[in-house]
Order: sequence, then structure tokens, then C-alpha cells
Amino acid sequence: MESGTLPGKAAKPAPDQNTTEPGAAPNMTTEPDNPKPKTTATATGTGAATGAAAAATPEPSTPESPTSGTAPDAGPPQSDAGMAGSGPAAGSGPAAVGGPVVEKGAGGEAEPPPVVLVVEPLLPQRLRRPSDALRFLATLLLLTGVVLLGLIAKQTLNGIEADVEVGTARAPGPLILAAAFVGGGAVLIIPVAFAVERVFHRDGLRVAEGLIAAIMAVLVSFGLGEWLVAAGPEDLRQLLTGDRTGVEPLNTLLTSVVAYITAVRIARRPTWRALMWVAIALDVFALFTGAAATALGVVASILVGLGIGFGTLYAIGSPNTRPPGSAMIASLRRLNFTPVKARRIEDDLQGSRRYAVGLADGRRVDVTLLDRDRQVSGLLYRLWRRMLLTSETRRRAIRSLRAELEREALMAYAAQAAGVSTPRLLGTSEVGTEAALLAYEHLETRALEDLPDDEITDEVLNEIWQQVSLLQAQRLAHRRLAGESIHLDAAGHVVLLDARSGEIAAGDLLLLLDIAQLLTCLALRVGAERSVRAAAAVLGPDALAGALPLLQRIALTRETRAALRHHKNLLSAIREQIVELKPRAEVAEVRLERWRPRTLVTIIGSALAAYILLSQLTRVNFVQVVTTAEWAWTGLALAASGISYVAAALMLKGFVPESLPLGRTVLVQFAGSFVKLVAPAAVSGVAINTRYLQKRGIPSGPAVASVGASQLIGLIFHISLLLFFAYVTGSTAAPSFTPSRGLLIALLAVAVSVLIVLSVPPLRRMITTRLRSLFSGVMPRLLDVLQSPRKIIEGSIGTLMLTLAFIVCLDACVRAFGGELDFAVVAVVFLAANAIGSAAPTPGGLGAVETSLSIGLTLSGLPSEVATSAVLLYRLLTFWLPVLPGWAAFTYLQRHEAI
Repeated sequence: MESGTLPGKAAKPAPDQNTTEPGAAPNMTTEPDNPKPKTTATATGTGAATGAAAAATPEPSTPESPTSGTAPDAGPPQSDAGMAGSGPAAGSGPAAVGGPVVEKGAGGEAEPPPVVLVVEPLLPQRLRRPSDALRFLATLLLLTGVVLLGLIAKQTLNGIEADVEVGTARAPGPLILAAAFVGGGAVLIIPVAFAVERVFHRDGLRVAEGLIAAIMAVLVSFGLGEWLVAAGPEDLRQLLTGDRTGVEPLNTLLTSVVAYITAVRIARRPTWRALMWVAIALDVFALFTGAAATALGVVASILVGLGIGFGTLYAIGSPNTRPPGSAMIASLRRLNFTPVKARRIEDDLQGSRRYAVGLADGRRVDVTLLDRDRQVSGLLYRLWRRMLLTSETRRRAIRSLRAELEREALMAYAAQAAGVSTPRLLGTSEVGTEAALLAYEHLETRALEDLPDDEITDEVLNEIWQQVSLLQAQRLAHRRLAGESIHLDAAGHVVLLDARSGEIAAGDLLLLLDIAQLLTCLALRVGAERSVRAAAAVLGPDALAGALPLLQRIALTRETRAALRHHKNLLSAIREQIVELKPRAEVAEVRLERWRPRTLVTIIGSALAAYILLSQLTRVNFVQVVTTAEWAWTGLALAASGISYVAAALMLKGFVPESLPLGRTVLVQFAGSFVKLVAPAAVSGVAINTRYLQKRGIPSGPAVASVGASQLIGLIFHISLLLFFAYVTGSTAAPSFTPSRGLLIALLAVAVSVLIVLSVPPLRRMITTRLRSLFSGVMPRLLDVLQSPRKIIEGSIGTLMLTLAFIVCLDACVRAFGGELDFAVVAVVFLAANAIGSAAPTPGGLGAVETSLSIGLTLSGLPSEVATSAVLLYRLLTFWLPVLPGWAAFTYLQRHEAI
């Protein structure tokens, strides 16, 4: 969770979070605000400056390789238009606008500003940047996706490969020779030239990093290539080499060159970058014309090289380009401050550096330094929250340095204008190109989380809510009302900190989320009753009732969610207190999650189903499946598929005491076949039938009960038919398929699975809750149906017809390709596969049904080619072909307000 600065928090020295040498002596730099060499002194002990500073000889550096502890070249005065605020300090003396403070000496000449001692830990020479780790992970994910896509679309990739080879072979001979000569030489000459240029600029360490990455790339590409040729997957080897001798799966030269240019960060030099990629493009063209590489091999080589380059950068670290405290002092002078001393204090919760700076007039300012390389810190968590939450609650996952600065400054100014008690923002400025600062007035405060319980009085709680009401009145959302953001000053008054996470012009949802967060945070300290009572006294019961649906763990900050693990019933207690104040308050939860766990399971299951289905389709010519099938059996299968919709309509009519028209009910079942494309099979039918009954004027309770009754009777028929056909199969089937023994094993496995599931309390509660909600009114509804023998006969016939129609359809599809299986065997295979498909979270059981039917038919003795063709034809007739008429029925019913 993001956190902002704590400008008013009591300062205490803290080591740099990125220091790689624990116990390093603090670094005290003196900065006269000029671009000449600086004087640096290092003191031992606790960080107090004792004795005179020893002069240190400055090390030469280049703009591309700044070293820690030396201030960047100040150069000409930089304009801070749009960023710098005004923070004049009384008695600060004359200052040049946009430039350093200068004073006139006796002779009228400008004198340099006084030396300012900055006490801070020694900055590390190198840093492991989170951005390099993220790029490494992103490259690995992209490489995995490319390989999987190549395996799935193997035939398409082979076609592209052939087209590329034909196209490049048609190029003029001189062009091919020139590309081979220029590209092959340039990919070696340009990296060498860049290395020489860096060495002349005393940046040999960067070249060494590139060489390490290149060596690692050679080893990795060679090792992976040997493994793929000797023992790797056959399909992958064929895609990477094209089954041609002498072709490397991963081109060693290409991989090492890409790793080298990545590790030396050639991307920061536009001219060198353009030359290098042109040379790589020419080399790849030459590889294609000589049939020395494949398309997937080239892409994989480049991605592996990028991954090794980024991995090397993260493992070795990059030069520290963070400006030291002396650069911060220079920027403060450009804001018309006159600092006389400064020291590093503890970082904020986001890892941003903070300094306590004393001014010449005796005042103090708290400075927050935003480093550019810290902007991606915590990116994975922010990305996860962005995907998880709805667009109304999520935050932007990636923000630039300027956007971060402007966001915090704007929120601070807005809170100040709203009259909220918060440290005043005195000014903002860039600090070179790698950082920016925000200067706040200093307030002596203590965080709420550090206060003992007896100091959190009702008056304190009341004042906290009054401050929040000021924010709410101006549509300002704080978004981080937690213990570390709520402080008390020396007089005991509340001060709100951490403006970086806030939002201006916030919507109602974000404002209510603030209330829910603060209610929970305070309840963790003073209990639900006091927290709600204090909030109601300031905001009123209506505001709390509005926040009631948002009292969810997902809506709270990370620290608050962690604390709730030890107070599992706290949210329920807060809800109860609010309901006592507002008995008619709406308690239905607002959906904040963009993706629920079951949605993610559905997505993953759909991806696996698509992979399985595509794998089957690559082995079967779909056109041949349709054209070689016997039309008589195909026609019978099509008729059986059509009858199933009439049977489903009779089944629904039989369990609804009210009268339903047969024709429109059949259209509803067709519409359900369209809904199957976006919902699991077991869900789509229930949802659309329930909606249909409600539109027919049947109340929601009886409508759900009627659909539940039909589902319950259908389940009973399904199990009964499975046992019946299994018994028949066990006594008459061929020796190669003995479902009677297999049925016993399957039943035992199901029984064990049920026991395991029911032994887990959360799963048991979930199942019982779902079943209770589905079948709570089933028995009374069945009693109503039993009063009409015609209805129960109609429902039973429809249920039986529905199952038999699908079995006949599958049996006809098997016989359409010359397969011979006993009808009872086909019935057992269908009933088992249908159960699996109904439980699968994929739309219409996609993938699960196909796999189950194919395996079942193959185990029954049917050749795998015939089984696959039969299953594909069956799914075409029962799942894909009804989609178009289902869409038409769905549109018609919606137009006539029937669903």
C-alpha cells in the first residue's frame, strides 16, 4: 500500500535503506552551491560532526556515470516553473530568483554562500534498481508467452517461417551479400566502438558489466541449445531449428550481443541505439536468407538476451545517481531558503528520503526527496491492486517523478485551502534530473499508533472526525487514514499527514471508503462502539450508513487488513453498531473487486480448455471431419440435438405449477445455448430460466425454487441412469471396457473427495450455503407440483428425454465415422463427461467435456482418431451450431421483455 511523507513526525536519524554496508560511517557533505569540486568529510561514531572536515580529492565523473557522494553538475540555473513553490523565510537575506544565494563583500564582489554541513549515511556506490528486476520478470513472461503461442499455433508459425524464407530468398543477390557483410561485421564492430568510447570517458566499469552479461548469454544460449537438441521437446526443437542441421536453437551471437547492449544501457544513447538495432536487423535478414535461423529462434534469442542483460544489471547493481544531501541544499537555496545545517532522518513508509533542515532564522523545514528510481518500488503490488479493484477505487500503478511530485503538492495545497490541520507545504523543486523535493514546515507531533490507549480520548476521536469532515466537505479523499498518518501536536490537536495518496474532486465511493477505513482503524484501538459513536457525532448516522456496504477487507489499507487478522469479528461489530444507529440502513456489499477468485479460476480454466481444444484441432482436419461423416447418422445426431431443447422446455414446464407456453419456453432454452458462451454450463441454464419465470410474473422465491426443483430431479435422474447403464455395461460390454469395476473405483473416489471437501470448514460452509440458497424452497415447490399428476409426468418425461437425446446424439456421431460401441457404453461415457463439464468453471464446460468424452470413448475401445472426430462433431451440433439461433432467440426474447 502506498504511503506518503511524514513531514511532521519527530525526526530521528535512520540509515539509508539501500546501503549495502551496515554500520558505515555517516557522510557529511558541504555544498557551496557551485559546480566545482566538493569537499566531503566522513566522521566516525554516531554521526555527530566533530573536528574539522578533511578535504577529499574529487573523483572525475561523467554525466552518464555519477558517483555517490558527489553533487551533480549544477550547470546553469534551472527553471522550476509549474513545480517550484515559494517559501520565503524571514531573515533569509538577498537571493537571486532561480539561482543560488549570493552576498556582496566589501569590494562589491559576490561571495559564495556559507558551507552547510549535511549529516547523512554514506550513500552506496551502486544500487539494485527495482526497474531492472521488473524488466527481467517481464522479459521472462514475454518469452514464456511467445514459446507457448508458438507451440499452440505451430502450423501457422511454420507457414510464416516458409513465407519469410521465400521472401528473403527473392531479395537481389547483391543486397543479400551486402546485408550479410555489413550486418555480420556491424554487430561486432559497434559494441567494440561503444566500449572504446566508454573507456576513454573513464567508464570502464560499464563495459565490464556488458562483458559479464555477454559471457552469461553465451553460456546460457549454448547450454539451452545443447539441451534442446539432445533431450528437449520435439515440437520446440523443430520450431527453433526448423529441423535443419547446423541451425542453433538460440543464436549465440545474437543473444550475447543483445545481452551486452542491454547491460551497458545503450538505450540511453539514441545514436548508438539506432546504429546497433539497424545492425541487428541486417544480421537477422542475413540469417533468414541463409536459412540459418527460424522466426521463433530469432525472437527467443533476442528475449533471452534482454533477460540476461536486465538480470545482470540487477544482480551487479547500477551506479547510484541519486543526488546527495548537498544537491538538496542547493535546491532549497533556489527556493529562497537559507539552510545552515541538515541531517538525514528516517525514511517515510515508501522509502523516500527525508531530511531535517535548519534555517538561518532558527526555523526548521522537513524535506522529502523523491528519487526517480524509487517510483517503481512496489509496482507489482500496485498492479495487482489495479487489476483486482474496480476503476472507481484503483490507483494509477505507474507514475512519473513529476506526476508524483504534482500529485502530492496539489493534495497538500488543497487540504491547506480546506482548513485541514496539516503541515504547510512551503515549496517544491527539482533536484537535478533524478529527484525532486517537497519542503514542509516542521511540526512536533506524535503518531496515533504511538499513543497509549488512555490518551485517545473522546475529544481526540471527535477532532479526528472533524478534520475528516473538512476533507469530505471539499471532496478530498485522503485514502490512507491509518495510525501512522494521524498525529497529535504538542497541544494535543490532530494533524493529518501523508497527502501523497489522496485524490481531489473525489467521487462518493472514495469518500465513503475513507470513512470505512477510519472507522476500522480507530475501532482497532478503541473498539467498535466508541469508533462508531464518535463518527456519528460528527458526520451523522446517514454518512455511516452509506459507508456500511464498504466495510470489507479488500477496501482497507494493507496494514489495517493485517491487523484485522487478530480481530476477525471487528468488521461485523462495526456493522452492528451502525445498524443500531440506522436500523434501515442498506447492508448489501458494494462490489469493489474487479476480479473475484472464481473469475480468475474461470479465466485460467478457459485458457487451459482453449489449449486442450486447440491441441485437438491441430491433430484433426475439421473440414475433413464434417465432409467424411456419414450424413444419415449426422442427420440423426442433429435431430437428437434439436429434440433436447424441446425436452428441456418440457422439463421446466413440469416443475412450474403456473402455465407456460411451450414455444416461448423452447426459445428460452435456445437462448441458454447462447449464454453458455460466457458462463459455465451449470450456471447459464439456471440464470436464464429463473429470469424467464420472473418475467412471467412468478415471484423470485418460487421462480428460483422451480428451477432448483428441476435441477434436483435432473440430478436424481442423472445418477440413476448412470448406475443403470453402468450395470448394463458391466454385464454386456466388451472385455476391453469394464465400467462396473471402474464405476466402483469412481464411486469410492467420489466418496473420498466428498469427505475431504466436507472436512474443511470453509468449503463445507460454502457448499451448504449455496445448496441452501438453491434448494431452500424446493420441497414446498415440489409439493405444489405433486398435486398435479400431469405436471410431474411432464417434468419426468422432459428430464428423461433430455438425457437420452444427448446420448443418442453422441452415439450417432460415433457411428457417423464408422465407430461401433454399445449404446450403454456411450451412455456411461456421456453421463460421466457431462458431470465433469457441469462442474468445470469454463463457459459451457469447454475443454473439460471434450477431454472427458475423448478419453472415455478411447478407453471404451474406439480408435483415438475416430473418438476425437466424433467428439468434435458432437460438440459442433450441441454447443457451437446452436449459438446463432440462440443469439436470435435471446435478442427476440429481450425485445419482447421475456427475459
